[in-house]
Amino acid sequence: MSDTDRLTIRRPDDWHVHFRDGAMLDAVVPFTARQFGRAIVMPNLVPPVTTVAAAAEYRERIMAAVPDGVDFTPLMTAYLTDDTDPDELARGHADGVFTAVKLYPAGATTNSASGVTDLKHARPALARMQEIGMPLLVHGEVTDANVDVFDREAVFIDKVMTGLLADFPALKVVFEHVTTKDAVDFVAAHDGPIAATITAHHLVINRTDIFRGGIRPHLYCLPIAKREVHRQALRAAAASGGPKFFLGTDTAPHAVAAKETACGCAGIFSAPTALEAYVQVFDEMEALANFEAFASLNGPAFYGLPANEAQVTLERAPSEVPATVESADGETVQPFQAGETLPWRLA
Repeated sequence: MSDTDRLTIRRPDDWHVHFRDGAMLDAVVPFTARQFGRAIVMPNLVPPVTTVAAAAEYRERIMAAVPDGVDFTPLMTAYLTDDTDPDELARGHADGVFTAVKLYPAGATTNSASGVTDLKHARPALARMQEIGMPLLVHGEVTDANVDVFDREAVFIDKVMTGLLADFPALKVVFEHVTTKDAVDFVAAHDGPIAATITAHHLVINRTDIFRGGIRPHLYCLPIAKREVHRQALRAAAASGGPKFFLGTDTAPHAVAAKETACGCAGIFSAPTALEAYVQVFDEMEALANFEAFASLNGPAFYGLPANEAQVTLERAPSEVPATVESADGETVQPFQAGETLPWRLA
């Protein structure tokens, strides 16, 4: 096998995952843990993770689901609300429980009803976070029903993000799961401490794929996939290896019954073959030399953490994506690219 058929890099991290809870958590955690050294865990449970105690308990449930002998660290986040206590965030951050805080505009996505209704309510929390160097992770979409779903990220930049960065210029901000050229250009051009995560699925599909041959509910996520021009901008940003862009799968499992219904849930479960999907894109972009920066180095650098010492090897060999994943309570989840054979595998 030639050098172009094997790629050894520092063990990557996933800077955006949804593990859910209960039997679903037990079923999906091993897929992330086998590939990544650390993962930023989203707090949008029901009820949301808003306290240090709740985050610590959730972390224990995640660790109980990690297979024996696997070295994996979940990095916990706090769910920002209109009345979040700045002291609670600071205590959790100082104690090593909270790595970051997640901003969901109320009603933007799954389990976001408790999110922020107006950023003015969160100003005390944001000010404390800026003071202590605690990152803010942003779901960047407006929720105004009059704004087209395909425009909500771009409008968010104009109406929310620009003002947020002006008011809190030293606040570390991650613009999560960016989906537009607008967001890529905004992050790249801004001089402050802002970065962005990019999912595997937004590098692979555009909005036409959601409707190719009929409605494909397992390709529905929020932010929704956009036009091809935006997908190409995301691919160029990721493949550049530039320090402002790094890996965040936004893997988000939902039972098939909740996806294939009259009003299906948003979310794509990409964890089973996430690294294989990403490296295929970099291979197609002739940018394998930049994959380690995107997957393993840029994220830790932005968060102020050391890169993982361990290494992983990917090799050019067939890797079959499982058709389904079953949880212990009988729920079935369909992964991204289910049943397909990818050209790379984790050795």
